[in-house]
Amino acid sequence: MNDIAQLRKSYERAELSEDASHADPMRQFAQWFDEARKGEVPEPNAMTLATVASDLRPSTRIVLIKDFDERGIVWYTNYQGRKGLELAGNPWAALQFHWVELERVVRIEGLVEKVGDAESDAYYASRPLDSRIGAWASPQSQVIPGRAWLVAEAAKYGAKFMLHPPRPPHWGGYRLKPDRWEFWQGRKSRLHDRLRYRLEGEAWVRERLAP
Repeated sequence: MNDIAQLRKSYERAELSEDASHADPMRQFAQWFDEARKGEVPEPNAMTLATVASDLRPSTRIVLIKDFDERGIVWYTNYQGRKGLELAGNPWAALQFHWVELERVVRIEGLVEKVGDAESDAYYASRPLDSRIGAWASPQSQVIPGRAWLVAEAAKYGAKFMLHPPRPPHWGGYRLKPDRWEFWQGRKSRLHDRLRYRLEGEAWVRERLAP
């Protein structure tokens, strides 16, 4: 018998109140992200990125946050992959962090732009050598003959660039500039805490949503 419908969990680790949360959502995110790192959450930097294609078909994938500040949330990828092409056609996107062990979710929405070349260059140079070579070898999201072909491409570019591959022109960073945030803290009896922040002019408005 299929018992998936009976899978349940009672969320009782913490709470999220207006009085105990920051008025600035980026400060609230920084606090929760720090707590996720200190709480030894597996890959606390993993986030779901949602984009929408020109035919209005949505898609999601996992990417890794690499930086954040008052300007927004940064990740790096191939500009010619599916997400890059979708962002070129529709720069609005959404991010979601799910820190299961802390019973927390953070949702972020906003406009996406490419980061500057200097910023992309600096991050690319900090990556392990095999990851830098991989950025050249993989035509992201395209159909390829098989894994052997991909390994051969990596070997080809490794021999070409040796220890100093330059950043590919088709690879770099994106920054999502948030205009909406939601912080979700699981609570008992499914009466979860949900605080939404929305940008109104230059000020953030904080509101509680029904679970």
